[in-house]
This record gives sequence, structure tokens and C-alpha cells, in this order.
Amino acid sequence: MNEARTPIPAATLVLMRERSGAAPQLLFVERSRELRFAGGAVVFPGGRVDPADRVLAADIAPDLEDGAARIAAVRETLEETGLAIGFETRPDRTAAARMRATLHAGEALGTALQGRLALDALVPFARWLPDLPLSRVFDTLFYLARYDGPMDAASVDATENSRLFWASAQEVLDQADRGEVHVIFPTRRNLERLAGFDDFAAAVADARRHPVRTITPWTELRDGEEHLCIPAGLGYPVTSEPVSAVRRG
Repeated sequence: MNEARTPIPAATLVLMRERSGAAPQLLFVERSRELRFAGGAVVFPGGRVDPADRVLAADIAPDLEDGAARIAAVRETLEETGLAIGFETRPDRTAAARMRATLHAGEALGTALQGRLALDALVPFARWLPDLPLSRVFDTLFYLARYDGPMDAASVDATENSRLFWASAQEVLDQADRGEVHVIFPTRRNLERLAGFDDFAAAVADARRHPVRTITPWTELRDGEEHLCIPAGLGYPVTSEPVSAVRRG
């Protein structure tokens, strides 16, 4: 793989809000249509791992790669939604807004921090490395986290993202099937997996039953039709989709 195709480390946070008698809601952002990669797609908060994330991880995390990814997931979620996740004590709205403003001003999370991080609040869930032609390649670690605060504490950043909303995994799958939202292949496969969980504990138990292995989809002919495929045995109920139906970016 040449330098232009070197994978970019990234991290994503699947934030789960439980409801009595109903499927958990997840926090989604819709990417601005002007963005080069996945413009207009509905995704989970996240983004690339910055060098400053690695600097902070070297001071507080036992595993540099995993720690930097967790910090990136915390930072990106704060930047994109205003929610401070992964802290020993959740910062109040004023403190979260102050940290968010500091990040938007270009400072590192280590400078913006108000409170101590608790990175073990993030549970490893998946790792995706799609290799798309003519596109940047992201090596993305997915984490789960529980949220029990008010829904209206989240607000869209209105830069990379155009809107923010809470919905169950199945609700977003249904919206995608009706053509109301754009969902790319990795997000759809993760939504199908997440739709099977009644609560956060069930999601965590499933994550711990399945090893986090790097998933790089491939194409192959199945019943005379080209499919985009992922490995079996990693917790995903759907492991292939006709290429003709796939949204990849």
C-alpha cells in the first residue's frame, strides 16, 4: 500500500441511551453533504486520531494505540455533540461547553480537560478497515458507552455535521430502507448488530463474546451476483450484501 493509501487511525463512539420498555436509542450525526468522504451519511460521532491524542494516551493509558483511540472517541464526541463521555464525574453543561469551545479553537483535549478521564467507560466493539478505491482509508475502532443524561444536552456542531438525533438502530435501518437517510456499508452492518440488543448490558456481553478483529470487506460472486462480504463469527447477523445495493461512501 503506497503512502497515499496508508490507513488513517480513527475512532467512533456508539452512545447508547436506555429506555424502559423500548429499544435503546443511539446518538447519530448526519455528515455535511459537502464533505468528500461519506457526505450526507448518517454515522456515529467520531473521527481521526490526532497526534495530541497519542501524547495524552502515553501519560494515562497502558496501551498507546487503544488509549489514543479512546481519547479520540471522547474528543470527537465532545466536539461534534457537546457531550462529555468517559469522565470519572460527568462535567456539567457549562464545563462541557467550555471544553468544546476550547477544542473548536484548535487546542488539544489535554489542554481542554476539566475533570479526570475514565477511559474504561468505553467498551471495545469492533474494528473496520474498508479499502475503498480512490478514497482515503480509515482504520476505525468502534467503542460502546452508556449515556444516562438529558437528551437535549447534545447539540450539533454545524461544521462537519448538519444535524444530530437520537433513534434506535432499527429505526435508522428502516429510514435507510425508505430512502430517508444515507447509511454506508459499515454503519449498516453495525446497526444490524446493535438492533439485537435490548440494553447496554446485552451489547457489552456480545462485544465480550466476540473478538475485535479488523474487518476489511471483500467482493465475491454468490449465486451469480457480486456481493460485498465480511467474515462470519464476529457477531454480525448479516455478512454480505449485493454490491448493487451497497452505499460505500
